[in-house]
Amino acid sequence: MKLLRFLFRFAAIGLCAGAVLPAQSEWEHSLVSIEVTSKVYDAFQPWNDPTRAVRKHGLVIGPGEVLTTAQNLPTHTLVRLQKGGRGRWYDARVTWWDAQSNLALLTADSPAFWEGLQAASLAEAVSRGPDFELIRWRDGNLEERRVEFGQFTVGEGVLGFAPHVQMEVAADLSGLGWAEPIMREGRVLGLTTHSNGRVCGVLPAAFIRRVLAAHRAGTFTGLGYFDFTWQAGGNPELLKELGLEGPSRGGVVNRAGHVTDPEKAPQPRDIILAVDGFEVDSEGDYLDPDFGHLVLENLANRAHFAGDTVKLRLRRGAEERTIDYVVPKARFTDELVPREVFGTPPVYLVTGGLVFQPLTQPFLRGWGDEWRKYAPFRLQYYQYADAHDHRDSLVVLTGVLPDAINLGYQDADLSVLDRVNGRSIATLTDLAEALKTASPEGVHRFEFMRGHNLQRLLLDAATLDEATRRVVEHYGLPAAARF
Repeated sequence: MKLLRFLFRFAAIGLCAGAVLPAQSEWEHSLVSIEVTSKVYDAFQPWNDPTRAVRKHGLVIGPGEVLTTAQNLPTHTLVRLQKGGRGRWYDARVTWWDAQSNLALLTADSPAFWEGLQAASLAEAVSRGPDFELIRWRDGNLEERRVEFGQFTVGEGVLGFAPHVQMEVAADLSGLGWAEPIMREGRVLGLTTHSNGRVCGVLPAAFIRRVLAAHRAGTFTGLGYFDFTWQAGGNPELLKELGLEGPSRGGVVNRAGHVTDPEKAPQPRDIILAVDGFEVDSEGDYLDPDFGHLVLENLANRAHFAGDTVKLRLRRGAEERTIDYVVPKARFTDELVPREVFGTPPVYLVTGGLVFQPLTQPFLRGWGDEWRKYAPFRLQYYQYADAHDHRDSLVVLTGVLPDAINLGYQDADLSVLDRVNGRSIATLTDLAEALKTASPEGVHRFEFMRGHNLQRLLLDAATLDEATRRVVEHYGLPAAARF
């Protein structure tokens, strides 16, 4: 009964519309520490399952609810919460998370954790500063520091690729991006997601509120995106050629998306003039009443979620028309090289010492924080390519475990597989099936995509299985394959 009375008082605090956050001295009752232990992907030894622990922040926003970013949570093995910056850690559970919006909700089952905590309120109004306050737990002390407003922008999230509004702030601080709250006049304006030098990315409170409201109402279908590509209509000669006279404006479609019906989706050479009534200028931007000029990509999620219908006003040749475009859901499986792979442990297949994995961005990130600079371009290239020869995924040779069967091939890695024994390869399942039948010459023939130094590789079919068993035993692998 005592716990029920406590939760009732807690709910009353959390449901007060427009409630102001506790004063600075009270922040310790709303900001909590989170410790996440999660599995880490080993790009070059995918059979390993290392873990690491990180600490981040969370905001109490309601009875039994802690809000934080979704980073590090998709592969978590243990989550704990701490209040007051020091003392006891409480076991916690992830009740909901979404990669594309980079948001998550946690709870703790122990009533003792919730004693003395107060719900914070996310600001409804958008603020441009010029100054904000950032708060965080540091060495057990609550630290408040000033940060400067930079701009509102539109970009991909840290975990997902669906474009949405973000805020940038400048801070003379290091080690930010761990869901530290940004506030002004006692109201939370957003949570940090990443930092690069002085610039820190922030999820705006307005975006967070809308996603959480839909989640609680059971109507959140995920973030969407415009799956067609376009360029800004700044060239008047191009617009004239496409039938549009007058001032430069709009976005010129270069490539259609998955839906090719011209009555339902933009087509190449269409000019997007307006989205949901917002006029598109020559930079491909529109004037947002809350955030100012933003790129039109934001309109996929400004007032919509995946599956909703957006009104697109187009110029198609000599005709202007409006179509109902259904916003597709942002799915990692829609990409030839997925940004993330959640829900399963890393998959691999070892045959004759050759190590094969799906080509994914997590693998490319094995080159470190500056992987875009150091990962091989011949692999990064596929991130910007469409489905290759009707394949919606790719398999790459990621390493060679030396053995007598693969002598001479020890350096033959980082090549994308094309065919094995004449069969087109898109998945590890395809590869396993292809290895069941050798070529007529008694060898397994591996062929790689054009543009790689290595074009083909041959392994003796009669001794391959024995060689694979030898490699597994010699290198201490848990299994020859996991997929």
